[in-house]
Amino acid sequence: MASTIRVGLLGFGLGGRVFHAPLIAATPGLDLSAIVTANPSRQSAARDAHPSAEIVPSLDALLSGGNVDLVVVATPNAQHVPQARAAIDAGLPVVVDKPFAPTAAEGRDLIEAAQTRGVALTVFQNRRWDGDLLTVRKLLDEGALGRVHRFESRFEVWKPALKEGSWKEEAAPGAGVLYDLGAHLIDQALLLFGPAEVEYAELGVVRPGSTVPDDAFVALRHLTGVRSHLWMSRLVAQPGPRFRVLGTDAAYVTHGLDGQEAALAAGGDPSSPGWGAGSPGLLGAGDEVTPVPTEPGAYPAFYAGVAAALREGAPMPVDPADSLAGLEIIEAATRAAGL
Repeated sequence: MASTIRVGLLGFGLGGRVFHAPLIAATPGLDLSAIVTANPSRQSAARDAHPSAEIVPSLDALLSGGNVDLVVVATPNAQHVPQARAAIDAGLPVVVDKPFAPTAAEGRDLIEAAQTRGVALTVFQNRRWDGDLLTVRKLLDEGALGRVHRFESRFEVWKPALKEGSWKEEAAPGAGVLYDLGAHLIDQALLLFGPAEVEYAELGVVRPGSTVPDDAFVALRHLTGVRSHLWMSRLVAQPGPRFRVLGTDAAYVTHGLDGQEAALAAGGDPSSPGWGAGSPGLLGAGDEVTPVPTEPGAYPAFYAGVAAALREGAPMPVDPADSLAGLEIIEAATRAAGL
């Protein structure tokens, strides 16, 4: 692999424009060489934001050009598998945005295709690098909570009106809040506490006019005995705590979503000093509660890990088998909810 890895980015919607393109551009050793979009307004936006990148109208044109070393799939969920498979068949390593695939079976096939072709595959589970999650991991490593018995996690937003023209609002494979927000929460819970089974799940449509599930609750029981309670919704006027981690010695509570997404959307530079700073959480028991500094959020670590994997042979930052396990949980939760 050359010292500079030429990246072809598929899609310049929210995922491609706000997350992938800025993070790729800020990563030493990666060059955002091409952006694939057929939408004229997005082509114009891509040229303005990344003038050195070639704007390509289709994946076929990108692959036939032979000018990239890595393909990043940041398109609507239903397109993830066929586009990633085309890149794999072309012998190129691939980053796939979450959710990895619409079904676990398709995700499993994609992993097998990459292994057979001998190319690297990883999934953009960026919220593994949320500052509050990094703080939870640190507290667990330090034993600050004692034995954890329950992990509560929420990704709740207030979006009562449907977004006209958004593919996320359309009934399609991989659509709905479990695949969108739940893919993050489930991945975080499995990362923290290991394999789990679904004990109970609720999945519903609560916004007027919506045709896809937009409100869900999933209860997991991990093999370690920890229970994870996960809430995700697009119709929450007053969200609950982002995390509440209950242990035998103390609890850790934090509010509000990690600020990196908002900073990226506002045009922030992920390589700037102080990136990822967050508000403190609270640690303690009863009346003895003290603020705990939040670890800096570190979304840039994902693409730094991709660069290290391709140049130095390090492991990819996210094992796709982990994301496959998350899809299996999503499918089990859907069945448990009676859908």
